[in-house]
Amino acid sequence: MGKKKILLRMDPELHEIIRRMAENDFRSVNGQIEFLLKKAIREQRGE
Repeated sequence: MGKKKILLRMDPELHEIIRRMAENDFRSVNGQIEFLLKKAIREQRGE
């Protein structure tokens, strides 16, 4: 099964922060957002 496509609107300042994080971690912006979401879910579940 492929990945689900979504439209995401965000504050330009937040986008720039995520873009810089992605660049530092050698990821795309999309990859960085997915990484951060997965990390937040793991933390929320106490994993």
